[in-house]
Amino acid sequence: MLEYRITLFELLGFKVNVDLSWVFLAILVTWSLALGAFPFWHPGYSAVTYWSMGFAGMLGLVFSLVFHELSHSLVARHYGLPIKGITLFIFGGVAEMEEEPKDAKTEFLVAIAGPIASFALAAGFHLIGQAGGGIGAPEPVVGVVEYLAFINLLLGGFNLIPAFPLDGGRVLRAALWHRRGDLRSATRTASNSGKILGVALMVLGGVNVIYGNFVGGMWWFLIGLFVRGAAEASYQQLAAKRIFEGEPVSRFMTHETVAVPPNLSIRRFVEDYVYDYHYDLFPVVEGRRLIGCVHTRQVKAVPRESWGMHRVDEIMSPCTKDNTVGPETDAVAAMALMRRTGASRLIVARDDGALVGIVALKDMLELFALKMDLEGPA
Repeated sequence: MLEYRITLFELLGFKVNVDLSWVFLAILVTWSLALGAFPFWHPGYSAVTYWSMGFAGMLGLVFSLVFHELSHSLVARHYGLPIKGITLFIFGGVAEMEEEPKDAKTEFLVAIAGPIASFALAAGFHLIGQAGGGIGAPEPVVGVVEYLAFINLLLGGFNLIPAFPLDGGRVLRAALWHRRGDLRSATRTASNSGKILGVALMVLGGVNVIYGNFVGGMWWFLIGLFVRGAAEASYQQLAAKRIFEGEPVSRFMTHETVAVPPNLSIRRFVEDYVYDYHYDLFPVVEGRRLIGCVHTRQVKAVPRESWGMHRVDEIMSPCTKDNTVGPETDAVAAMALMRRTGASRLIVARDDGALVGIVALKDMLELFALKMDLEGPA
């Protein structure tokens, strides 16, 4: 999820992205409104009118989701929390915070901002709809505006359910964090409530399928599956942070590093390194000195028939802070970098340019799983 996305625009310093899964939701919303909701609520209009209303309703939903997540983002930025961006995906939208709030008060204010924004939008759309009806605006226009009032009321109310990862779950976590003084304990409780909600939604979906509402039932089932998975992941993420926090990456890195010489042909690089080790990024070294990095996507820029005529040092690029860290880098910061860039491996090098190892996300997660198995979710 959230892997295949494009940036739509930038708003108040935040990039607004859309995941490709959103296309399915946009089609489903437009189709449901045009063929179901609007003909039922406002009978007697043409198919073109209903499809226009459905499309307008979908665009209004996009605006509402962005407004909701923008509210989270603005409050988070006010309290110094970096926001990677806002992304719309199949189950709604998310403001991608790169760090957790530092205290319960910040958690509460960031979380509650979204529902308040949605309720404010609901009130605003309702007033516009009432005013439009009073001055004789076309019924289809008023219908779309009132639908947006209803959907924002629903969005705000649903998000207040006290279950992670919903805003209400974050509010619950903030309250428990303030009361207990223990973020991990508060997160575990809020995560458990999210898992219960997820299972309940999955059961609701199953009941709907049994009674013949296949599309609606599957939709509730998938939402429940997502909520349950996200609730579990939220606790696992915090537990991983507690395990790795303060530990340098040198403790988890592999010293037996597969490095590439700069004078190697691209053909030999592909056949002897990429196909043998299945990595997509390799350090390029002279002796033990790191002189660059070569990624498989750089190979794609060279025609295959020319691989034997070009060398690795012709296509390699300088190593950057997005793929290289120092041995004393905090392991949590390294994991955050991997999450931000989508990388599964980072090169570890000293300030003098000496290559010392590779840190792989897989190895860190295996250690995390082992510690959780031995020590339990304390």
